[in-house]
Amino acid sequence: MSGRIYVIAGELSGDAHGAGLLRSLREMKPDLKMAGVGGPEMTEVSENGVRDWVEDAAVMGVWEVLKRYGWFKERFAEMLAELKEFKPDVLLLIDYPGFNLRFSEAVRRECPNVKQVYYISPQVWAWNKKRIPKMVRLLDQMMCLFPFEEPIFEKAGLKTTFVGHPLVDELEERRMMAMDREESLVGLFPGSREREVARLFPMMIESAKKLCEWRPDLRFEAPAASPKLAEQMRALVSSAGADRFVVVTSGGSHALMQRACCGVIASGTATLEAAYFGLPYCLVYQVAGLTYVMAKLLVKIKFIGIVNILAGEEVVEEFIQHRAVPENVVPALRQFLENRETREVLRYRLEETTAKLGGGGAHRRAAEVVAGYL
Repeated sequence: MSGRIYVIAGELSGDAHGAGLLRSLREMKPDLKMAGVGGPEMTEVSENGVRDWVEDAAVMGVWEVLKRYGWFKERFAEMLAELKEFKPDVLLLIDYPGFNLRFSEAVRRECPNVKQVYYISPQVWAWNKKRIPKMVRLLDQMMCLFPFEEPIFEKAGLKTTFVGHPLVDELEERRMMAMDREESLVGLFPGSREREVARLFPMMIESAKKLCEWRPDLRFEAPAASPKLAEQMRALVSSAGADRFVVVTSGGSHALMQRACCGVIASGTATLEAAYFGLPYCLVYQVAGLTYVMAKLLVKIKFIGIVNILAGEEVVEEFIQHRAVPENVVPALRQFLENRETREVLRYRLEETTAKLGGGGAHRRAAEVVAGYL
């Protein structure tokens, strides 16, 4: 018998990584039974054993989560009941710590025999080291994506494996060979959540306008993470009167990262993807005021961009909160557009930093860890 696994991912990036792991696991154990929640990719791999909930579940920030507390409480109770009925050998938690660590605690209390494995370790080293002892108590094993995370958890007493970053495999498949970058094309990447787009995309459009006044030949492309977001983004472009030079596409972000001369990117997975493809960019981010104040109290690291955290220094310029304005973004992009040498130096540093993510095969290594518990 190949065993049973219950899995939880709450965002699109977790869905993509989870689907890769489940695919590898299914190759090892073809009769594996899967249940839980994730996104469209995990639903497909599990042949509908895993339900798609990410569009509703992927909310970020203290205030945003509080507003939907009742909804999350209902889902939590439903999933705990489902898990008890399903009786899995393994509970696989993928990122999404706010929900997953609470769920882990409930499962440890009510189903103590279920093995718990965490994939994509929560960034507690950045904002809440006090959570580490709790994780040591609840989890059987941690699988982390960044090399500096392994010793942090191991030292605390949690069995941990650095499996490498699954992005290396996922992005290598999407690499376009011998692609020349278009000198007059700029990428705008406002994030994959509606709230992020609402906050950041108008500022990006305004920056595009100012750059077009300087160089009328410039073109701007903005890939939307979903058809729904594409509609929202096109409406913002239209209301800003920027249809002539800003084009919104449905998907295509990885191709754009390899075609564009430079870009501006909302903090998140896209910044790591762009770094892997060698796209010179600056990072921007804004959250609700309350969330920002609380984050400032909790976060104990100097940078928010994972590339800068990996490098231990500012490789990519970060414009956070009140600094995420055209007055800062326009000069940063102009520097890339005007100076090929600036772009090449940054490309080299991005390549050097992303090399720390490990070689390919992360999904397979992660699947082998999970298989050991089935």
